[in-house]
Order: sequence, then structure tokens, then C-alpha cells
Amino acid sequence: MGNQHTSKPGNARAPVVAYRNERFLDSPNARTLRILAEYLEPQERLRRYGVQNTVVFFGSARIGPREEATQKLRELKSRRRQQGHAPGNDEIRRAHKAVQMSRYYEEARELARLVTRWSLSLKNGPNYLVVCSGGGPGIMEAANRGAAEAGGKSVGLNIRLPVEQEPNPYITPELSFLFRYFFMRKLWFAQPARAFVAFPGGYGTMDELWEFLTLIQTHKIRSHPTIMLYGSEFWKRAVNFHCLLEAGTVSEEDLKLIRFVDNPREAFEILKRNLSRELAVRRAARHPFF
Repeated sequence: MGNQHTSKPGNARAPVVAYRNERFLDSPNARTLRILAEYLEPQERLRRYGVQNTVVFFGSARIGPREEATQKLRELKSRRRQQGHAPGNDEIRRAHKAVQMSRYYEEARELARLVTRWSLSLKNGPNYLVVCSGGGPGIMEAANRGAAEAGGKSVGLNIRLPVEQEPNPYITPELSFLFRYFFMRKLWFAQPARAFVAFPGGYGTMDELWEFLTLIQTHKIRSHPTIMLYGSEFWKRAVNFHCLLEAGTVSEEDLKLIRFVDNPREAFEILKRNLSRELAVRRAARHPFF
């Protein structure tokens, strides 16, 4: 008889149950499972920590704190004074603009602080009404920072991007999320939201704003969240809402979905009035969160 090659017991690789097979879970065939996970895991965690209602802050990731913007401008001016190493006029102009725009960081921070202090005074539980942001830098950081400074918790809904966006350090750790899919992240912006505050921003902010205006206009959100555009000068230059009205592509009622605000106290008073009414209705109706 010739040599027979037989495999020895124990040499075969042990099988892995499907839900622990990372290669499969990261494949196109498991996309449905990943999408479902991005619904169920945030739902379970928000329930576990008692988060019931949110005030969502949108805005540019590129607008920084006033102290940092001022320091950068000061350094540029100092370099300009040094012989042979002068930054160009465009760089100086951008630095001046960054200082000017930094007011929105500071005012988002103050508004988040006001909302959180008021929420904590309601005696409905520490997480009854919490600030929520996209979890990154800029206006998102300002919102989480203001909530932390008021002694409250806040949510950060981060997104995996080609250039990684790190969670800002002010998010409550147990309420820090990372999404693969933009549309699932948007669902969690919308579902518990009682108000949206859009600060000046770029494509991402515009995308989120139009998404939620459309959802409210078409009654796809059961509640009627307050939408505020913070910084009327910016928004009225960036979007010609009256052109849409004159063209007949939106109605007078559609424009009433938006409130323009220009300082934290004004924004807070509108939020406080509208949220008090909305939350009272939800309590009376025992409206389920999820």
C-alpha cells in the first residue's frame, strides 16, 4: 500500500458563528445587518441612559473658539513684522475672518449651556432633554462643550469619513456614537429631536438643514420641531429664501417653518417657549419616544 495522507484531528480551522465572522460582517452581503445594527445599538443605548428628547446643533466644523482664532491672527501679524517671513494678505484676511466667525462658536457654546441648565431645572431626570451634535470639532464641539460646562450630558453622533473626524472631548463618553452610514446618522438626529439650531456652515450643514425642513414640511416627523437659523446675516446671504417664494417653489407656510435668531438669549427664549409646549403635550399624551 502507498503512503496515505490523512489529516490529523485538530488541524482543521474551527468554524466561527456567523455573527462573529468579521470578514462576512464587513462584506457587501452583510450591509443589511450593519444598517440594522446602526438602528438597534443607538436605540438601546439611548434608552439605557434615559435620553428622551434632544436639541440638535448643526454648523461648520471649521469655526473655532475665539481664543484660538485670535492667537493665530496675532502670530501671523508677528511673523509679518519679522523681516523676510511675512504671510500673504490672503492669509491675513482669512485669519481676520476666522476671528469674526468665532463669535458663532462662543454663542453656540452659550446657547447649549442655557438649554442644559434649563433642562436640569425641569426635574424630569438628567437626560430628559439633552444637547446633541455631530460629534466633531467647530460648532459641534461648542455645543457639547456648553452642555458639559452646565453640568449636563450631551450626545455626539460622529461619522466615519475618509479623513477621520475625531470625537470632540466634551461629548459624554457613553453617549458618543460612530456611524458608517449618513442616512442612519440622520435618523438619530431626527427621531428624538425637539429642535434644530443651524449655525453657519458648509455642505454638511446645508444637507442636514434641507433634509429636516423637507421631513417637517411633508409631516414625516410626527412632532413639529423648532428650526432656527442662527445668524440671520449669514443665512439670508447664503440662501435667498424669498427668491424661492417669488418663484412659487415654496409657500408662505413653508417659510414659517424657519426662525432667524441672532443671539443666545433670543434663541433660548424661543426654544424654551416652544419646547415647554411640545414637551407638555408629549407628557399628557404619553407619547412614546421610540
